[in-house]
Amino acid sequence: MDHLESNASRLRFEAYVDALASVIGHADRTVPLHDYCAGLLLPGERKSVEPMAALTAPARTAPKHQSLLHFVANAPWSDEAVLAKIRHTVLPRIEALGAIEASIVDDTGFPKKGKHSVGVARQYCGQLGKQDNCQTVVSLSIANHHASLPIAHRLYLPESWANDPDRRSKAKVPPDVVFQTKPSSRIRQF
Repeated sequence: MDHLESNASRLRFEAYVDALASVIGHADRTVPLHDYCAGLLLPGERKSVEPMAALTAPARTAPKHQSLLHFVANAPWSDEAVLAKIRHTVLPRIEALGAIEASIVDDTGFPKKGKHSVGVARQYCGQLGKQDNCQTVVSLSIANHHASLPIAHRLYLPESWANDPDRRSKAKVPPDVVFQTKPSSRIRQF
């Protein structure tokens, strides 16, 4: 990739993050948002805040880790507002390539090593092609022949999590989130 393409990509990335920053509330969340998005795009096996901090601020890993952890776990913003901004920003570019032709409901499993992240349990993980420790998200995407765009998502809460009041309380799982089978959650959530 030549420098001009790299610079153009960087400018598009910055514009995208600036658009998202407009709906996350306080201006002091812009830098952690930028670093979090960059961390998702950078190479690395684990996409949790500690390895992201090491990638985005190698000379300041500990304070960057705390900043990203606070941003992800404690900084309030509306998921709906962020998804609406993403749709508003990205959908016209997709539609310029062709009309939306399909809606896709799917579940995606993210392999996890520990058991403390909300919803992590031994369950089928498509990335691994077998049952293993993972976290699962049920999503709705729209697509044409050129691209797809996730427009809604919900974390799947396995029965072992849904029926454990101590884990739910510690992880701040809202009381209205109850166990549903994956097929039921796919139908009811969207």
